[in-house]
Amino acid sequence: MAAVEALFHRQQTDDRWMDTAACKGLTYLYFPSPAERPQARERREAAAKMVCGSCTVNVMCREFARINHEYGLWGGESEDERHEAGFRLIAPIGVRARDAV
Repeated sequence: MAAVEALFHRQQTDDRWMDTAACKGLTYLYFPSPAERPQARERREAAAKMVCGSCTVNVMCREFARINHEYGLWGGESEDERHEAGFRLIAPIGVRARDAV
């Protein structure tokens, strides 16, 4: 296995829970558009968190994001909130990149 493959190799998981997620088809709420402004991000994430609040797989989603170092909002938790909870991104961007050292 090449070094790059080893670094990004992900264990196969049972992610059938994603089929029942309340956010299915709402990707635009969970991942920022290019050059998204802070106010727009706050509104987008608030709307996403409302969807997550009614989701039956919320906890599994959050754990998946934490374990797999995902970007975006997962399980009602933003990248910043996961970072604050001690779950670091593999390649942090923005403010987190300055604090990751």
